[in-house]
Amino acid sequence: MNNSRSKDYLRHPCFNAEAKGMFGRVHLPVAPKCNIKCNFCDRKYDCVNESRPGVTSQVLSPEQAGVYMQRVLEKEPRITVTGIAGPGDPFANPEETLATMRLIKKIHPEQLLCLSSNGLNIGPYIEELAEVEVSHVTITVCAVDPEVGREIYSWVKDGKVVYHGLQAAELLLSRQLTAIRRLKEHQITVKVNCIVIPGVNDHHLEEIARTMQGLGVDLFNCIAMFPNINTPFGHLGQPAAETMEEIRTMAEQYLPQMRHCTRCRADAVGLLDEDRTAEFRSCLSACSALKPMSAVQRPYVAVASLEGVLVNQHLGEARSFQVWEATAEGYRQLEERPAAEASGGIKRWHQLARILGDCRAVLVSGVGETPSAVLSASGIKAVEASGFIEEGLESIYHHKDTSRLKGRRNPCSEGSCVGGGGGCG
Repeated sequence: MNNSRSKDYLRHPCFNAEAKGMFGRVHLPVAPKCNIKCNFCDRKYDCVNESRPGVTSQVLSPEQAGVYMQRVLEKEPRITVTGIAGPGDPFANPEETLATMRLIKKIHPEQLLCLSSNGLNIGPYIEELAEVEVSHVTITVCAVDPEVGREIYSWVKDGKVVYHGLQAAELLLSRQLTAIRRLKEHQITVKVNCIVIPGVNDHHLEEIARTMQGLGVDLFNCIAMFPNINTPFGHLGQPAAETMEEIRTMAEQYLPQMRHCTRCRADAVGLLDEDRTAEFRSCLSACSALKPMSAVQRPYVAVASLEGVLVNQHLGEARSFQVWEATAEGYRQLEERPAAEASGGIKRWHQLARILGDCRAVLVSGVGETPSAVLSASGIKAVEASGFIEEGLESIYHHKDTSRLKGRRNPCSEGSCVGGGGGCG
């Protein structure tokens, strides 16, 4: 275990058994597509009655996931890990996966970021994962011999090409081994899951464990196959608890074993030994139905201004915000609303998002990354501007490039005021 990750490791309940009663995880189900077909997997993932990987009751967009995450943390503050584990593969859905990771990093920088993948297509994104500070990655490896692998995978899809049989198994294994090496090179903690399939790969576990040890894997997790009746392996029985204990003891000669796995759903939430997935199901459903608010639903623009003429206050220093609207005669100030309380950390920005909930944008002289991300997740664009309020309103309401408003000097900054009504005299 790399020392730079020790603190993270201790707060991750899957990687540290002692943490499972203190720290929790939430899985954000933003990745519905998959790029391989395992003979033990049932892709009917929209189920509320099963507790196994690959199952969720709803799928979220990254924006919806941001809202859901905030609601989860308000009710369960012991969550320390935000993960994506499907219901498909995160890197068969790379845009959604990375957008969600970036959003959570900005809004909840204290969270550990975690991903679970089959390893086929993670390679092109490893550098970005390190940049976003994803600290833990799980790769599922069920065979290190393609002859065994060909019995496990029905097909593997790489881009637009679908492979079958030995060719599919060889491609997947090559990608998995390369991915694990590169993840470790980027100081990312790696756990390997291995589905134990009676009569298929149960004789092969020692070779898998030995190979993973050679790659520097941090933790090994042997998982008993869950028989799904509608799959090619549906007729196989689930390995007995005694068999699994023997396999884990054998594999422990090579790598530390995860013995407390609960085979989490793709929408799991809560502590491992105090799961609250069912309790949050209605919240997940409500968030999945959220739609971006339209311009009609957000008719106003908020402004941080000292005197009502210039945009001249930073988001964090504004004690109140003027709320403006567009009319046939021009722009009109409707009211002034108090800002959120200055204390409270990130909760302040979520409170402000609610205060400005009917505003499509807020004009400010400056804004930090975290408040900007929180507001954006709520559909409010934070626009940095300097100059007259009406010019900023014109850019927003008429969909002009707002980047030109940023960083300019106010009209009187160089003593050039000639009494033009700028309110600076």
